[in-house]
Amino acid sequence: MYETEKPVLKVLRGEKPDRTPVWLMRQAGRYLPEYMELRKKAGNFLDLCLTPEWASDITLQPIRRFGLDAAILFADILLVPMALGVKLEFREGEGPVLQPVENENAIDKLLFDNEKTLPVYETIVRVKSELHRNTALIGFCGAPWTVACYMIDGNSKTGFTKAKAWVAEKPALLGKLIATLVGASEIYLNEQIDAGAEALQIFDSWAGLIEGKDFTRWVIEPTRELVNRIKAKHPHIPVIGFPREAANEGYRDYILKTGVDALSIDTAMSLDYAKKQLQPVKPLQGNLNPQILVKGGDTMKNAAAKILNTFGPLHIFNLGHGVVPETPPEHVAELVDFVHNFTFPA
Repeated sequence: MYETEKPVLKVLRGEKPDRTPVWLMRQAGRYLPEYMELRKKAGNFLDLCLTPEWASDITLQPIRRFGLDAAILFADILLVPMALGVKLEFREGEGPVLQPVENENAIDKLLFDNEKTLPVYETIVRVKSELHRNTALIGFCGAPWTVACYMIDGNSKTGFTKAKAWVAEKPALLGKLIATLVGASEIYLNEQIDAGAEALQIFDSWAGLIEGKDFTRWVIEPTRELVNRIKAKHPHIPVIGFPREAANEGYRDYILKTGVDALSIDTAMSLDYAKKQLQPVKPLQGNLNPQILVKGGDTMKNAAAKILNTFGPLHIFNLGHGVVPETPPEHVAELVDFVHNFTFPA
């Protein structure tokens, strides 16, 4: 059962909170010295994600520091392919590297092993027990299209040329992989909810790679299927969608057709378009440029005020992408304080 006093959850249900809630994508990460301390202790990023003691502490670090209105689970979108049996490494200076899925035989061997993600659910239980009653806990997964991109190409260094080629040349094979990911993500998200997640975000970080009919087929339709499956079991759990770098029309189709409860918008999105075409449909989240957060000061406050004045109180303040490592923590504190104390014109 959801709790009515949490500002983030109120906005996701279309209710005006007492103040604009704020949380930040990648709010737990490399810009925080306490995170870097744990990262050195762990040595391996995957171990960091799959050790509940560490992952829960990292999830809570920005909450303790800044009083944000939501904690988002510290994990990674590629834990789903790992649990499907794909070899996954995080190499220093290179990022995630997967054994590419190259043919139908490889896809047929994929089987979601929920035992491999049990530490994620334990992390949620630990975090939930320590959160203030007004702080929401958000779980997440990568969208099927975005995760498929990594599984096909093996890493992001290629610009996902193989995945884009599958769209045109191997649609049946891509469809089979996407269907597998929908099923695996359904299990993964439902387990997160059962462990205590109160809202979910679906990150489609590479939605902008395709458009038109391809966008409908590989971004909208799998997301709609996943949302429908989650809602069938947990109808009261709100879902935020984030189709990063989709064109305006793509965002519009996404918010109308996927069944998400709210839409997170990227830094490229026009505030005017979002206000007129998107916010009347569903609540919005976003979209301060992370580089403006790095700058801080009046530049940051003026940009934040413009966003707040555009969207009004029925809005979750966030970035248009994740916090970058060079961000001064004091700028995050300044932003959160500014948003929480912002007064809308009478």
